[in-house]
Amino acid sequence: MAKGEVVSNKQVILRHYAKGFPKETDLKVSTGTIHLKVPEGSNAVVVKNLYLSCDPYMPSCMQEDNSIGMPSFTPGSAINGYGVAKVLDSGHPDFKEGDLIWGMIGWEEYSLITTPETFFKIEHTDVPLSYYTGLLGMAGMTAYGGFFEVCSPKEGESVFISAASGAVGQLVGQFAKLMGCYVVGSVGSKEKVDLLKNKLGFNEAFNYKEEHDLDAALKRYFPEGIDIYFENVGGKMLDAALHNMRLHGRIAICGMISQYSLDQPEGVDLMCLVHKRTRMEGFVVTDYFHLYSKFLDMLLPSIREGKIVYVEDIAEGLESGPSAILGLFNGSNVGKKLVKVACE
Repeated sequence: MAKGEVVSNKQVILRHYAKGFPKETDLKVSTGTIHLKVPEGSNAVVVKNLYLSCDPYMPSCMQEDNSIGMPSFTPGSAINGYGVAKVLDSGHPDFKEGDLIWGMIGWEEYSLITTPETFFKIEHTDVPLSYYTGLLGMAGMTAYGGFFEVCSPKEGESVFISAASGAVGQLVGQFAKLMGCYVVGSVGSKEKVDLLKNKLGFNEAFNYKEEHDLDAALKRYFPEGIDIYFENVGGKMLDAALHNMRLHGRIAICGMISQYSLDQPEGVDLMCLVHKRTRMEGFVVTDYFHLYSKFLDMLLPSIREGKIVYVEDIAEGLESGPSAILGLFNGSNVGKKLVKVACE
């Protein structure tokens, strides 16, 4: 394909703002065109998109008013998210043709990126490129920042993780094991329980759908209480965890996926924070992007030595994008969900 050529560009478009929780029909796949050359005098880059990350915040961005603090998608335009891309043409001095990058890109085959300085250049290609949508990208940084920076773990502590087989949870569990912690995860199927215990090295795991009393379940796995809770779910799970924290426990609020589709969020007993002296802190991944080099120095050797494993659930082609995003909310994915757009 010649640089500067005008080519067709398949895109995942938001039809209109979603009414209530989004449906697949709120999105459509259509084809436009794009010029594969940077405008004269611009600092932009043109990229070929390779992998796109499916993340739980994305359906909220399909609504006109969202409570997650991120810009809503624009009806009639391609949605966006974290992804991996290859530079085809560049007007920026720090990027050249052939560079691989990750950052916030459009859900389309090709993109014109006007702020390439917000992207990370991929220097280590001895690991799968898809890892930069998760393990070595936003999900990995979320796990790293939330666990090490917010929770300040110590060897021997007891750690509980909800949605523990997801893109972030599976990493937090492995980080905790490397720290010498006792680790338990909650998931939504027997298959995922087996994954946590047999592949990811968790000490214990349980299927929350089979537990009639979450408080009793946590007492069973944490008879002396929880030191660290990495929160991805919210609602009844958060309430149960609050009642089972040890004195001076820490809770990192990463997400609350059970609450995103509710008109009226479920309440929790926050007085537990007082008498247990618990610290509960929310965070967003961009708070810790300045630690990316430190994160890579820690993680890459563990990946190469097989001490960290990562489970991916890859959908093929942009056409699979709408179902891949919304499938996060019915528990159909196992591991990190992403879409493969093209080969390098």
